Amino acid sequence: MNLTELILITIIKIAVAFTAILLTVSYLVYFERKISAWIQNRVGPNRVGWFGLLQPFADVFKLLFKEDITPTASIKILHWLAPFIALFVAFSTFAVLPIGPPVTIFGREINLVVADVNIGILYVLALTSLGVYGVTFAGWSSGSKYSLLGGIRSSAQMISYEVSMGFSVAGVLLMSQSLSPAKIIASQYGFMWNAFIQPIGFITFVVSAFAETNRLPFDLPEAEPELVGGYHTEYSSMKFAGFFLAEYANMIIASAMIVTLYLGGWQVPYLDKFGLGATITPLIQIAAFFIKMGMLLFFFIWVRWTIPRFRYDQLMSIGWKVMFPLALVNIIWVALLIMIFNL
Repeated sequence: MNLTELILITIIKIAVAFTAILLTVSYLVYFERKISAWIQNRVGPNRVGWFGLLQPFADVFKLLFKEDITPTASIKILHWLAPFIALFVAFSTFAVLPIGPPVTIFGREINLVVADVNIGILYVLALTSLGVYGVTFAGWSSGSKYSLLGGIRSSAQMISYEVSMGFSVAGVLLMSQSLSPAKIIASQYGFMWNAFIQPIGFITFVVSAFAETNRLPFDLPEAEPELVGGYHTEYSSMKFAGFFLAEYANMIIASAMIVTLYLGGWQVPYLDKFGLGATITPLIQIAAFFIKMGMLLFFFIWVRWTIPRFRYDQLMSIGWKVMFPLALVNIIWVALLIMIFNL
């Protein structure tokens, strides 16, 4: 494969991934509204299109035509930059997560990942740690005390739970002996899923993912009872929408990370033993990846409409007194497994 073909294939991968995430984010909002309506015994969106399926497009047009307000007391450059930082981090993280095994198209082997790098997990953790800047800049630059408090809450929350998340991932890296997402998936062949081998690490990572994505019961940065709207109080129009696009994109990334690290990625246990052929098998594996992601996204939404918000002192107490010690216990557990069973 020459350089021109490589560049062309990479551009196509980026375009497909970006479009897929953007459409998924749009309809994730729709499904959240439908699922919340189902939980609360309501109807949900049902006016725009068949069963309300065109509602996401109506929401986008509504936000496009809303007045864009920038507070006079704000730091305008940072106020404009903050939602773009949040969106950049959310959309670029997916680049290193494979959605299926390599496939052959027109005689060329194509990896179903935008960038197949050996330090993919380190890249994801580095980018997600930058996500706090978007929220913090939004709160600080708005010139509002409510927004500032939301930004400060977010920085403390995300930093606290990143520690637990990092130690949870350390257990996965010990098992796979690699930072490559593809090799981590390969190490979970059959039923050797990390969710079964290290359930404590799986639980701590999932809880930390909720905190990292600012989802209930961890949405303290935007708690409306005491902060009006939190860090995005002074935002309107598409800049306001940018933060929510980033939040839902982060849900997708978090679900993809959980699937990759703990649920075997695109693997279906022993599917290769059935001899379904080089065409059917990859299609089933790609579908398996997205089915696992869909189940996790449903779980994210279900929890939001089931569990009430924590108080801030409870949130920090859980992060440092429960999640952090459990993540350390998980590392010791994995180390013992490797020593005893030579995994």
